[in-house]
Amino acid sequence: MKNKIDYADFYERVGRTNGWNFSSMNVVSENIGWNFYEEVVRHTRSSDLLLDIGTGGGEAVLSIAEEALLLVGIDLAQGMIETAQQNILAAEAHSAGTHSNVRFLHMDAEKLYFPDYFFNVVSSRHSGFSASEVFRVLAQGGIFLTQQVSEHDKSNLSEAFGRGQSLGIQPGTLMERYKHELQIAGFHDIQVREYNVVEHYATPEDLMFLLTHAPIIPDFGKVETDFERFQQFVNEHHHEKGIRTNSARFMITARK
Repeated sequence: MKNKIDYADFYERVGRTNGWNFSSMNVVSENIGWNFYEEVVRHTRSSDLLLDIGTGGGEAVLSIAEEALLLVGIDLAQGMIETAQQNILAAEAHSAGTHSNVRFLHMDAEKLYFPDYFFNVVSSRHSGFSASEVFRVLAQGGIFLTQQVSEHDKSNLSEAFGRGQSLGIQPGTLMERYKHELQIAGFHDIQVREYNVVEHYATPEDLMFLLTHAPIIPDFGKVETDFERFQQFVNEHHHEKGIRTNSARFMITARK
């Protein structure tokens, strides 16, 4: 897959230093449509086995550890899994409890090393997945939930830098592709939700953290004009609430 090749080194580096932990950023998204892992919890029973694909540093899985019997997070980047293992230890030290029902494994989503019908719930947030593999490992009646970044996310940033993950791609392309793949795999009751909201980053440092820890602008900082364009972007998009951009997401839920 394209992203796997283009961003492999990036995910390894960020995984070892940060995982997908953006809690230090001061950013406000206005009227988002949902919280993804709250949606996952809503569909999860305490007796369920849950698989999280592209788990990153495991922050989300650890935050919902009490909601399922077993939670397994997988990621293709070894650096992410190393950070996730460290986060287990940190979480246990902080809470004085154990997370013995949580496992983090280095694994490719295209080839899941789990038995058929093993999980009741599978989630994937901003990560690629194989619809057929998800279908295989889900129990009959199980549910798959995925949240993905829409093509028009951070559109003013892509325009300012002249490059971006999805610059020039028709909005809805990824959503339609995933819907089709899920149908072909055998899923039914496929439902889609979308939102596109205004987002404000409190300071230039908050926005800089995002651009250096997420692949929104490919190879950010390696192009000679990047920091000049960054400053220009900050000047042009600074409002009372912060530096303005947009957050665009879609969520698909599907039943086996």
